This record gives sequence, structure tokens and C-alpha cells, in this order.
Amino acid sequence: MKKVCLVISGLLILLVVLSAAVVLFQKNLPFKEKVAVVRIEGPIMDSKNAVDEIKGHIKDASIKAIILRVDSPGGAVGPSQEIYEEVKKATSKKKIVVSMGSIAASGGYYISAPATRIIANPGTLTGSIGVIMEIPNLEGLMNKIGVKTEVIKSGKHKDIASVFRKMGKEERVILQGVLDDVHEQFIKAVSDGRNIPFDKVKEIADGRIFTGRQALDAGLVDKLGTLEDAVGIAAKLAGIKGEPEIVSKKEKFSIIDILRGKFPKEFSDVFPSLKIKYIFAP
Repeated sequence: MKKVCLVISGLLILLVVLSAAVVLFQKNLPFKEKVAVVRIEGPIMDSKNAVDEIKGHIKDASIKAIILRVDSPGGAVGPSQEIYEEVKKATSKKKIVVSMGSIAASGGYYISAPATRIIANPGTLTGSIGVIMEIPNLEGLMNKIGVKTEVIKSGKHKDIASVFRKMGKEERVILQGVLDDVHEQFIKAVSDGRNIPFDKVKEIADGRIFTGRQALDAGLVDKLGTLEDAVGIAAKLAGIKGEPEIVSKKEKFSIIDILRGKFPKEFSDVFPSLKIKYIFAP
């Protein structure tokens, strides 16, 4: 047991020494200029992680451009608008390039619109500039199984969009007005972000999807290409000479990783031959 404690103590001392060495080396080594990649994948239901990541890269002087790798079918309106606003603000400070994956539709396109450049694969599914609300009607099923609901409310529209009864005409008008307003906000966001007249965007804002190639013809994207192409374009826009260093969200790192012989990228960059035998099984 004493031996193990001594080994652990020695490793902790080594870690401190290596940390100090990294700081000293960073002052003298010619590090490459960086391009950050922010990945937005899956349904957009929350904006915090994406917004925080973008803000962090904006504050980092070593990062010259940011790539948003968007692979999302869309999601909630609020979070999409929050990411949109953050991307819009970021473009005034650094070059922001969107690289679309297999799908960047609805909210996925919403957040892409204000970027400096949008790059899509020829087969990317994008567009879907529209808003939808689907409300199941379980009234028939509830009648069949003999279940009824009792509603107590403070206003006649407080249970609007209830799944336990048919929607009334007045309710439909109200909900249609809400969706029309959100749709108009979406169209304006695309119009402002892409610098396309509002009426021209409105012509294609009927919820239809586009392939990347069709979106290029419609003016919704700037160029066809891969993530690698997007990196090259971002580097060129930012004035980076040579191949940039690509950085992404830092992985969480613990002392257990050290004990298993796993070190942060900064350590492996400075000490590529550093190897430490595992103390604990991985």
C-alpha cells in the first residue's frame, strides 16, 4: 500500500512539473493559428451549450475563425433564435462558416442563416423554412374506453390545444395566428442573414426541403463542399497562412486519466514520446 502511495505521489509531482513545462514551452513554440469547430447535432431543444461554446471561442484570440458543423433537423423556436442571435453577433468579430452535414433543416437552417459563409454537401437536406404544430385528438379513443376529463380553467382558451377534444374554430384561428407570426420571424431572419429580399424568401418559405445543390441555386447556401472544404474556406477568410490547427470542445479530464496514462493534448504536443504505465486497469 505504501508503494502505491509513493507511486501516486510521484505521478502528482510529475504532473505539476509537466504543467509548468507546458506553460514555459507555450511561450516559445510557434503554434499554428486555430479554427474552432462547434458541433450542433440532433434536435435543437436547448441553446446554452452552443451559445457558451461560441462565446468562448470569440474570446480566445488564438482562434481566428469558427466553423458550425450543423447536422440537425430543427427543434424548438426559442433555442434556435438564441443560437441565431449569437451567431449573428459573432460574425462581427470573427469569420463564421457553416458546414452542413446530412441535414440542416428548419431550426438547423435558422441558426445557419447569419453565418459569413454556408457550405453544404450536394445531398444535404436543408431549407424547410416553416413552422408546424401537431396536436393529436384522443376524443374518439377516450369515448370508446369510457374516460372523460373534467377541466377547471380561468379563461376560455386556457386549455387551448387540448388532446382530449376537437379543436374549435376560434382556437384554430388563434393558433394559426401564432404560427404565422413565428413563420414571419423565420422568413425575416433568413432575409436578414442571407441578405435576400423578404418577398423572395417568402416564395420558397412554404416548408419545402432542398438538397444542397438546390439550395445553392435558391441562394440559401454559398458553396457545395465538405467539412474539410469549409475549414479551408474559413482559414482563407480569416487570413490564415498554411494549414490551421483545428480545435473543438475540450473533453473533461481527471486525475484518473493521468493515472491511466492519458494526458491532455497540450502534453502530447510538447512531449510526444511521453508514456506512463497504467496503475489502474482502463
